[in-house]
Amino acid sequence: MRDTLFLLPAGFEDKGRREYCPECAEIWGLLSYYPFIRESLDVVYEPLAHPRLSLVDILGAGNWNCPTLVLAPGAPTYDSAPAGEANGRLYFDSARTIGQYYAARFGSALPRGSGA
Repeated sequence: MRDTLFLLPAGFEDKGRREYCPECAEIWGLLSYYPFIRESLDVVYEPLAHPRLSLVDILGAGNWNCPTLVLAPGAPTYDSAPAGEANGRLYFDSARTIGQYYAARFGSALPRGSGA
């Protein structure tokens, strides 16, 4: 089993205009800098509307933020990147905490200003 990264699509309609999620774009930038990280995970695109059922199925009601990285069972964890936990699964639900986790796990650079 691999880690799963949940993102909003690159362009979606909201209130009559096309938009993108800045935090999801930050993660796509990170993955373009470090393609070996992208190769290690599955990416799922979620719709803009709530609830985002794929996330709710794994983490439970109210847990539908994108981006969210859900770790595979047995994935390593690090004190420098503390994970949230829901329904027995570990996860990170912001671009900065995902970046901190990747820095600890894969040796990529830390996000600037992350405090880690």
